[in-house]
Amino acid sequence: METQTTEIAPDIYRLSTYVQDANLVFNQFVVVDEQPLLFHTGLRALFPLVSDAVARLVPVEQLRWITFGHVEADECGAMNLWLAAAPGAEVAHGAVGCMVSVNDLADRPPRPLADGGGAGAGGEAPAPDRDAARAARLGRGPVLRGDDVHAPVW
Repeated sequence: METQTTEIAPDIYRLSTYVQDANLVFNQFVVVDEQPLLFHTGLRALFPLVSDAVARLVPVEQLRWITFGHVEADECGAMNLWLAAAPGAEVAHGAVGCMVSVNDLADRPPRPLADGGGAGAGGEAPAPDRDAARAARLGRGPVLRGDDVHAPVW
């Protein structure tokens, strides 16, 4: 098993790991900029493969933001492994998701985001829904919707 890396737009990468037993591809996205962002942490079992792929793009310990669209194992299962590997990283997630799940699951307090929250450099937290949609539509092929990101997009 391996994790493939594809640059889908300047400094935006899709990491794809095909799990043959499940016949599924799990995707994460990395935005490489002043404050590198990981969208989807992946499953805990895939952390060694995915973290190696991230390390080829940016030193893992330099990740600033960890975020995901919703709370499920494939989206945030490795969250605490990433927090341990990237001591300066913060989990950024919607305020309601933080209140009902992420506050309890994360080893460090997350940054709750309001609807339409800020994105990118300069200390602003990312906006997971908007940033994920942007990453999903920048690759080859049609615009993807939320559920499409879980399947192969090539």
